[in-house]
Amino acid sequence: MHIAYLISQYPAPSHTFIRREINALRHCGIDIQTFSVRLPSPEEIISEADRQEFKNTWYILPTYPLALLKAHAISLIQHPFIYFKTITLAFRHRVPGIRALFYALFYFAEAILLARELKQRNIRHLHNHFAQAGAIVGFLATHYLGIKWSLTLHGVCDFENAAGQLLNQKVATSQFVVCVSHFGRAQAMRLVEPIYWSKLIISRCGVELENMPAPLSKEKHEHLQVLCVARLSPEKGLLGLVDAFAIAVKQGANIELRLIGEGAERSNIEKRITEHELQAHCTLLGVASDTEVFKELSSADIFVISSFMEGLPVVLMEALALNVPVIAPCVAGIPELVKTGQSGLLFNPADWDDLAEKLVLLSRDGEMRVRLATEGQRRVQAEFDIRRAIEPLLSKFQNEA
Repeated sequence: MHIAYLISQYPAPSHTFIRREINALRHCGIDIQTFSVRLPSPEEIISEADRQEFKNTWYILPTYPLALLKAHAISLIQHPFIYFKTITLAFRHRVPGIRALFYALFYFAEAILLARELKQRNIRHLHNHFAQAGAIVGFLATHYLGIKWSLTLHGVCDFENAAGQLLNQKVATSQFVVCVSHFGRAQAMRLVEPIYWSKLIISRCGVELENMPAPLSKEKHEHLQVLCVARLSPEKGLLGLVDAFAIAVKQGANIELRLIGEGAERSNIEKRITEHELQAHCTLLGVASDTEVFKELSSADIFVISSFMEGLPVVLMEALALNVPVIAPCVAGIPELVKTGQSGLLFNPADWDDLAEKLVLLSRDGEMRVRLATEGQRRVQAEFDIRRAIEPLLSKFQNEA
């Protein structure tokens, strides 16, 4: 059976977990063909695995106007009734407002292009990651073709604003909906009618344990290495992380912050570092490949994230898999992985004094770092190995065959 995977942008530095899921499903005999709404920029393709996926992915945009007109003309002539039903659905499946009306037309135009390609490849099931714009395109394309579809929900972006308002109809028409955490499933249940709750399944994201580098003996550094991997965007709470780091340093913590990632908040983060006079203690490393991230993780003494909201971050799993103790906010699905005092430390979201306290505590207690890292690694191996994590999703796809 041919399964299409549609993502708004693929590959992408923040979507390596999707690539791992696809690889694991292919290893189990599922024919996964990848589709993307947008073309990634050259600088976003940073690994050999991404380059290979890029070559094998079909892109909706950019497209030539003549190709767009041809696809729509053929689709209209072949199935005029369903064509007009689909455009009507596009205009109805939107939030209020003139802007949303125009976007509905764009999504419909893209959906017909996608539908033509899916039909030529004899695709009978489409799976979307995330419930945002790409999911609208997939929803409309599968409606036009009359084929099955499903989607995976990850985090707050799938439950807020337009995505949240339109989620019920997507779930109603889907075969099933994957939630990566119990928290995410609860948020979906909050937004959809109870009759559809049975469609919501838990299938974790995971890590390829067999491809992870072996944990290394920690090098002796002048300062303990505290690593964070995150997009430099407001929801990641990185300004607060710098504030907490400054408090911890003032309290005598012998730590250095290394931050991997890029984004719109970079200048604000640099300014905050300067305000706290932490230039000698903080390094912004920019975008990094999987190999570079794993190298940094292997050298890290503590891994930290500071987000205001998350799904269930795969980078936490990677840190624990490499035997690095973690500090994370007690939000969303994170407590399903990190049990505070057992497999890591949790702090109250946006409580920078609490985060600073955890940084000081863990930086001063080497035995605690070893104990938390050991239990965290065991927990990842038991539940978040990608081969085990995909089993519920794999079962659904096999039942579709």
